[in-house]
This record gives sequence, C-alpha cells and structure tokens, in this order.
Amino acid sequence: MDERTLKVELERLKRLMADRGNPGSFEVHASTNSTQCQFSSGLKDCHRCSYTTDSVGCTHATHLTRCTQCHQSSRLVDCTRCVESHYLTLCQDCVECTYCYACVGLVRKEFHILNQPYDKKTWFALVKALQADSPTR
Repeated sequence: MDERTLKVELERLKRLMADRGNPGSFEVHASTNSTQCQFSSGLKDCHRCSYTTDSVGCTHATHLTRCTQCHQSSRLVDCTRCVESHYLTLCQDCVECTYCYACVGLVRKEFHILNQPYDKKTWFALVKALQADSPTR
C-alpha cells in the first residue's frame, strides 16, 4: 500500500469510528443511536431526521426542536407523538395537522389553538401574541 492510499484509508477509518454511534449520519453531534440523520444535534434513537435538535425517537422528519416520537413531520417544536404534521408547536398526539398551537389529539385539522379553529389571519396574529408573551428557551 503506497503512502497516499494509506492516508485515504486512515481518513476513511477515522470517519467510520466517529460515526459508530450514529451509523450513516452526517454532521450529527451530541447524539446517540441515531441512523441516517444529517445536520442535527442532541438526538437519541432517531432515524432519517435532518435539521433536528434535542429530539428523541423521531423518524423521517425535518426541522424538529425538542420533540418526542414524532414521525413523517416537519417544523415541529415541543411536540409529542405527532405524525404526518407540519408547523405545530406544543402539540401532542396530532395526526395530519398543519398550523396548530397547543393542541391535543387532533386529526386532519389546520389553524387551531387549544383545539379551537381559527381563520388563517387570526391564527397567525394570536400565535404571534402568544409567542411574544411566553418566555424563550
């Protein structure tokens, strides 16, 4: 083996060793047992998540923050067991929902706050006010 090939092989082995706890992942930091994830940190037992932080047991998702057991979803914050949902905050057990805030157990709903429906314009105004009044993490 020539010197160049040796260097290439050593670099490959270093990448594999760094990847041992998160197989197939790229740019994943401070995470454990998370596979095929990318550009994420603070993951545990996640699969195919990208741009996700501080989440546990999530799969096939992107842009999640502090979520638990959410699947096939995007743009969730502080959610638990939400599936095929997008743009949810503080929600639990919602399925196929979009633009919900602090809702529980909804299915195929959009623009809800505390499980109550709102028109799109009112929803955005109320959520903006709620987020302005809440302490930031």
